[in-house]
Amino acid sequence: MRAPRETNVAVLMGGWSAERDVSLNSGEACGRALEAAQFKVMPIDVKRNIAEVLQDLRPDVAFNALHGKWGEDGSVQGILETLEIPYTHSGVLASAIAMNKEKSKAIFRSVGIPVADSILVELDKAAEAHPMPLPYVIKPVAEGSSVGVHIVPVGANAPVTTLVNQRKLYGDKVMVERFVPGKELTCAVMGDVALGVIEIVPRVGFYDYEAKYAPGGSNHVLPAQIPHEVYRRVQQISLIAHQALGCRGVSRADFRYNDTPGGEQELVILEVNTQPGMTATSLVPELAQHAGHSFEQLVSWMVNDASVNR
Repeated sequence: MRAPRETNVAVLMGGWSAERDVSLNSGEACGRALEAAQFKVMPIDVKRNIAEVLQDLRPDVAFNALHGKWGEDGSVQGILETLEIPYTHSGVLASAIAMNKEKSKAIFRSVGIPVADSILVELDKAAEAHPMPLPYVIKPVAEGSSVGVHIVPVGANAPVTTLVNQRKLYGDKVMVERFVPGKELTCAVMGDVALGVIEIVPRVGFYDYEAKYAPGGSNHVLPAQIPHEVYRRVQQISLIAHQALGCRGVSRADFRYNDTPGGEQELVILEVNTQPGMTATSLVPELAQHAGHSFEQLVSWMVNDASVNR
């Protein structure tokens, strides 16, 4: 890799997914950090003509700060592979599988990673009647940032009837998953190293979109105050999941740990994020800092790790 002053980095942000605003925040933060690290930065608010834009600019590296559909599901990665522009994060196949919660669960099961039982249910049927015993969680099969997630608690008289009003978000089917009470945990992988484990404590409700991105929406406990063997297990599973999906660069795995009375210390993985948030309130920069990597060092490492054929 050339010296930073000689490396043109296109920071891809925005796009048109449900996570556009978060992506803009991630891209702006990463762009500032890359400039501070002496890289030449070209911020790009991604539109549907991104292939032509990149063809004209021919950056040395594309820093992918997109989130959600199209930017996180292998689509933009395919464009970058076609143009032979080195890029950050995971490649086409790993991105596509990780974005699809049902397909990634199949991979996790195949390597012995524990997951919560779930089923795919037609949207209309999920809105008409409870598709599994309470409590359960309804979520889109392929979205991130807890977009469209509903927790249906014990005692709920009716299913989530409003699902039918968001068919564009959910598609024809939704994932219905057994709710696992307890702690929300997350762990990042950087290359081939699992970083620390954070417990996420939402101020109100659960770790939804607002809790993720609003200032003060949640408290982050780092290192998580959990038994040492559970802490190590989260790190081990995060690395195994990263490798099983074929992820590259940085990823982040989310977990539920049932430490409630009678919960038997159950630990399940929820998903792996191949394009984790990089905003001021994001978890990966915090985990990297805890491991001794400043934000500038983190994004510089990601640029130096960029490649094609990922």
